[in-house]
Amino acid sequence: MKYITKFFWLFVGVLFIFSGLIKINDPVGTAIKLEEYFEVFSTDIAPFFSSLKPAALFLSIFLSALEIVLGVALLVRWKLKEVLWLLLAMIVFFTFLTFYSAYFNKVTDCGCFGDAIKLTPWESFTKDIVLLVMIVVLLITQRYLQPFISQKVGATITALTAILSVGIGWYAYENLPYIDFRAYKIGNNIPTLMKPSAPLKYKYIMTKGGQEQVFTEYPTDTTWTFKEMVAINPEDGPKITDFNVWNDEGDHTQEVLTGTKLVIVVHNVTKANTDNFERINALVAAAEKEGITPIVITSSGAQEFEAFRHEVNLAAPYYFGDHTVLKTIIRSNPGIWLLKDGTTKGLWHHNNTPTIDEVKAALAK
Repeated sequence: MKYITKFFWLFVGVLFIFSGLIKINDPVGTAIKLEEYFEVFSTDIAPFFSSLKPAALFLSIFLSALEIVLGVALLVRWKLKEVLWLLLAMIVFFTFLTFYSAYFNKVTDCGCFGDAIKLTPWESFTKDIVLLVMIVVLLITQRYLQPFISQKVGATITALTAILSVGIGWYAYENLPYIDFRAYKIGNNIPTLMKPSAPLKYKYIMTKGGQEQVFTEYPTDTTWTFKEMVAINPEDGPKITDFNVWNDEGDHTQEVLTGTKLVIVVHNVTKANTDNFERINALVAAAEKEGITPIVITSSGAQEFEAFRHEVNLAAPYYFGDHTVLKTIIRSNPGIWLLKDGTTKGLWHHNNTPTIDEVKAALAK
């Protein structure tokens, strides 16, 4: 039992640190996932959950940092009993979230490991059950985990971990994720990712007389009733399925993905930061002189955006896109997205608005 306990101790500690680091790498993405949960819970459980949405970013950084801190505290065996009880409380909370997602099919991606590792709701729930069992075992057998450093040193390491974790999260928020796991990251070609990587194959779930049967080809027997079509190889499907750009004149998706475009992404005008528009506007003017086409994509309405662009003097044609897609493209509002024939050549937070020379250098790579 001693060796099982030590394996569980190492596994749980490392996994919590890894999970926290993945989330805190992209605190805005984690906040978006929390907002999804709050939206669902406010409808299904209690309306007060909607009041938590403004605190999503704070909770994102806090909970991610807490995972890292508890993982480190466990590994150094500081305040072991208290840490294990906190880990148990956290994993019970996560298990409830993943079960709710899986059973009611509400939030189809729990965000347990951010965009780095995608798990289905039931896979996430299974992972949490395994961790729950491990933590319970650790609570019962913690006598095998004797301290190997002083309480003072353990407290110092844990406190430094907390400060460093919060700092990492805040820096990622004020800039961009350190590591980009999203489909729109630098180097990715958007039109390619909008197509299947291989021909998709499907199975057909049919019913007859209360019985279900799976067919790899659609049955010619008309006595069967169609229930569901499921992809056999979903991993070969398009990685991007919802990127569209339009205005009142029609669809402009292909136009945006052709040529060299400097895209100013404004998720929505009500939450857009206006501090750096002087530099953004200077970049837009310089880009035009270099033959780079500047455009704006926003999810705000035309009337609302017209007022906003006059307020910040943003002189570029604008189009509309889905709010969730725009937040996926770049975690900054506003943000700068550089495209060359549909390939992402640059992504910049508005705090790091590039010069035209930096834009040209990115295009040359």
